[in-house]
Amino acid sequence: MTQRAFSLLKQSDGHSITFDAMASPCEVLIDSDDPLLASEVAQAVTQEVWRIEDKFSRYDPNSLCSQINHGDGQAISIDNETYLLLNFAQQCYELSDGLFDISSGVLGRVWQFDGSDKIPSAAQVVEVLVRVGWPRIDYDEQQIIMPKAMEIDFGGIGKEYAVDRAILSVAALTDEPVLVNLGGDLCASAPRHNGQPWQVGIEHPGLVDKPSMMVSLYRGALATSGDAKRFLLSQGKRYSHILNAKTGWPIEQAPASITVAAQHCVEAGVFATLAMLQGENAEDFLQAQQIKHWVIRHPSE
Repeated sequence: MTQRAFSLLKQSDGHSITFDAMASPCEVLIDSDDPLLASEVAQAVTQEVWRIEDKFSRYDPNSLCSQINHGDGQAISIDNETYLLLNFAQQCYELSDGLFDISSGVLGRVWQFDGSDKIPSAAQVVEVLVRVGWPRIDYDEQQIIMPKAMEIDFGGIGKEYAVDRAILSVAALTDEPVLVNLGGDLCASAPRHNGQPWQVGIEHPGLVDKPSMMVSLYRGALATSGDAKRFLLSQGKRYSHILNAKTGWPIEQAPASITVAAQHCVEAGVFATLAMLQGENAEDFLQAQQIKHWVIRHPSE
């Protein structure tokens, strides 16, 4: 396993902490000149984020998620944290009318969104789609039973959950203003000491000639969902990596990216993803929910 480490850097207006987690570059900004406090914040955040990654990553053979996925139809013991995350996944499934389904990760076996033109056949999709279906999973406060050949993937909610947990871990140490950013999903605990907001750049994904859009964030969370960096292109048609869990095929006519503001990162992340799942109706969905958002369309739209 690669040795994990973080970097702590003194800046003119506080400290920055950088590290890698969940296949993403991560950063924490703390509006404090105290190096000891900054070090404590770095330890607290990285330990919590890496703990969540180790527990819920489907790519780690030693994780609880992997134990569940390889349970072969047998009951696997779970703790309260896992039970609450499963409950949240249930709520997401219901809110999306089945489009958001954490058992749909197995579709990645036939869909490889690497920018190529390799589109799976309808038969290949159907073969894997029979292994998708959240209602077939049985769980309670003590255990979960996964049908054979089914899997779950916390990737759709895990990073946002880690952001919120990191903010809580910081709050247990200090009330100094902190911003936690895990690969573009982020949360600010409070405005900066000078009363000014944190300045957050939202990238125009895939559009290198476009400057980032700046958002002023006093407190709360931002989360982004998008397909500009993960897609397929075949015969002039673009296939998004945002998959419809019911059909096994990509959502069509979705924006390049959607960023949502909310009090908590899990809330922002879910609504960003739910909006993407609405395809061309993404903005109408967010406006109906009265949620603050920013939408970036593909250049051709």
